[in-house]
Amino acid sequence: MDQIMNKVGSYWLGQKANKEFSSVGDDINSFSNSVEGGAKWLVNKLKGKMQKPLPELLKDYDLAVGIFPRDATNYEFNEETGKLTVYIPSVCEVGYKDSSVLRFSTIVTGYLEKGKLADIEGIKTKVIVWVRVTCISSDNKSKLHFTAGMKKSRSRDAYEVLRDGVCVEKF
Repeated sequence: MDQIMNKVGSYWLGQKANKEFSSVGDDINSFSNSVEGGAKWLVNKLKGKMQKPLPELLKDYDLAVGIFPRDATNYEFNEETGKLTVYIPSVCEVGYKDSSVLRFSTIVTGYLEKGKLADIEGIKTKVIVWVRVTCISSDNKSKLHFTAGMKKSRSRDAYEVLRDGVCVEKF
């Protein structure tokens, strides 16, 4: 009887493992080229943790879902420290419906908390000249506040839609 149970158990575990490895293989084919972000994603997949899409993460933290360019899909988020690292395929600029423009480096980092992305590295905005954005916050549902040397409030509606970035040569 023990031999039969061992064979049934081995068969069941083998089938389960094949299914999981097949799933991981399919997912590897579909995720983007960011090696560093992809490696963290793969580790989370093997641990059984699925990462939510970046716009959904931003929404959960009361920020506008369209702050980052549409192709910024790979990211790392440490829930304990709040550190967020977003990987963008190339340096780009995104224009928003309020005529503001943000320029993104290939790696953007910051600390995410409810209603705020602080200590940002990798985002600039045009205020006569390009100025580094250090904080993006939302104190209510209608305004986003960008700190870039000084605090500038902008309509949140302009950042609620994902937009494509336009490639530029340098950050």
